[in-house]
Amino acid sequence: MFDRASTFGEALDSPAARAVLEKYMPGIAASPMATQFRSGRLGQLIAIVPSLEDPAVRDEMWAALAAIGDGESSRAPYAPAIAPDLSYDDGERASAGLTSPAPTPLWDVLEIRLDGPSHGNPFVDVELDAVFTRPDGTEVRVGGFYDGDGVYLVRALADALGDWSFTTRSTAASLDGISGAATVVGAREGAHGPVRVDGFHFRHADGTRHRPLGTTAYAWTHQPEALQEQTLATLAEAPFSKIRMCLFPKSYLFNANEPADFVFPGSLEGGFDLERFDPAHFRRLERRIHQLAELGIQADLILFHAYDRWGFADLGPAVDERYLRYVVRRLAAFSNVWWSMANEYDLLWSKDLDDWERLAAVVGEEDPFGHLNSIHNCRPLYDYSRPWITHVSIQRVDVYRTAENTDEWREAWGKPVVIDECAYEGDIDQGWGNITGEEMTRRFWEGAVRGGYVGHGETYLPAADADDVLWWAKGGELTGTSPDRIGFLEQLQAEAPDGVWDPLPSDWDVPWGGAAGEQIVGYFGFNRPRFRNVFLPDGSWTIDVIDTWNMTVDRVPGTHEGNTRVELPGRQFMAIRATRA
Repeated sequence: MFDRASTFGEALDSPAARAVLEKYMPGIAASPMATQFRSGRLGQLIAIVPSLEDPAVRDEMWAALAAIGDGESSRAPYAPAIAPDLSYDDGERASAGLTSPAPTPLWDVLEIRLDGPSHGNPFVDVELDAVFTRPDGTEVRVGGFYDGDGVYLVRALADALGDWSFTTRSTAASLDGISGAATVVGAREGAHGPVRVDGFHFRHADGTRHRPLGTTAYAWTHQPEALQEQTLATLAEAPFSKIRMCLFPKSYLFNANEPADFVFPGSLEGGFDLERFDPAHFRRLERRIHQLAELGIQADLILFHAYDRWGFADLGPAVDERYLRYVVRRLAAFSNVWWSMANEYDLLWSKDLDDWERLAAVVGEEDPFGHLNSIHNCRPLYDYSRPWITHVSIQRVDVYRTAENTDEWREAWGKPVVIDECAYEGDIDQGWGNITGEEMTRRFWEGAVRGGYVGHGETYLPAADADDVLWWAKGGELTGTSPDRIGFLEQLQAEAPDGVWDPLPSDWDVPWGGAAGEQIVGYFGFNRPRFRNVFLPDGSWTIDVIDTWNMTVDRVPGTHEGNTRVELPGRQFMAIRATRA
């Protein structure tokens, strides 16, 4: 049989399989491109065939390939699920040592530590959770995890002031039935709690407005310590409030170095133990997430991606689920965590839509604190109306025009729109990584006036001695011209009556956004008029002429009503803002 794991070349070499490919993938199988894609997995190539975006057509193709008898599956059998060992610990019930949490600030991690058995493999042999009771009497079940060396942890997000209580439950007798108490005190300065959806926008749990001004550094936590520290120092001076980052390392252009450690213990040469996790690796990751929180930055954690040479993109259903449960149990208590099920989900050849729905359900089951969750596309858009998806996480749909679709996507899915990848400011040879700072800034503005949020990345070629350190991949330093202008846009949005812009009735050539009845903002992009007649709503208004590139705001003298002519400098990237006087 042939399946998603089969390579394109294997299928082409079978006359019967080739006939199927020529029917369903004619633009590839029957073209000179066929040689280029011989080593690609069939499950990856379907992402670039528009007709195969239809699940029914895909199912037809897979069924036809599976029925062919002269091929064989390329995939080794997946590892099976492992049930907890009910005979693992027959000692005295509730005899494990308990370290109760010290008074915990609101929105911090409330952590229970248990010192228990370490024989066998507690990562899979032992199941542990705790039921927490908040001060108002509501209960929340939180999964626990093994942290190595006989230490078990259960972490809750301290989301309510006052006295809490808890009781553990476990298949290991010594960890079962342990009760205790904890106290949650006032929040630390600058802590606002997890980000929640607020209509088409976002707020922290305490009501503070959040605007996801995002950047991307996929593999920054997989780099040497000094480079990670440099990344944090850069972020401390940058305007960004969110960063996209991968839990698994990345293998791709400018991503050839080998990390020091991984989610699983092991190495590329020696293989990985998929029945255990590396607690030290996770502790280092948690330290970085905490440091991001201190900077006021959300960690948008990418759980799966296709850019892989270690086998992590195709672990099989059982290991995928075990990995997710461990990750979510460890990290859901951090208030600045977002989940991204995948970067470019459609390139993960071993997973189909049913798999993503199943895996998203695992995250939802293990995250009792309701962190934001979405999934990111390469070509076909996911169905963002799915109830588990909190917001749209999308990348460019055209080499040029993407942010211009923001208001349409808001209307289509009724959720906040975050264009996490609109292309990257840089100068590499790839079309997704060589737009100018002016164009990056323009895309941010085009999305903002339509009520959405656009994400940043930077891919400037490094110096010859810089070990391929590009911000988008490894972090380090920012050298582009767009971040300051993006920060300027953020300041302008913060000045809006509710701290956000929504789309407003627009002209055919100028998009308008703002706050209905209170503020209107028109953006001219690459057009460069010398004046514009603006039709103001009833009442008196002040008018500002904004140079989005030079970061200036010039007030037009006086107040204005009705049809008003606004003089402009005839430069690109200008905007007009009118605010009710």
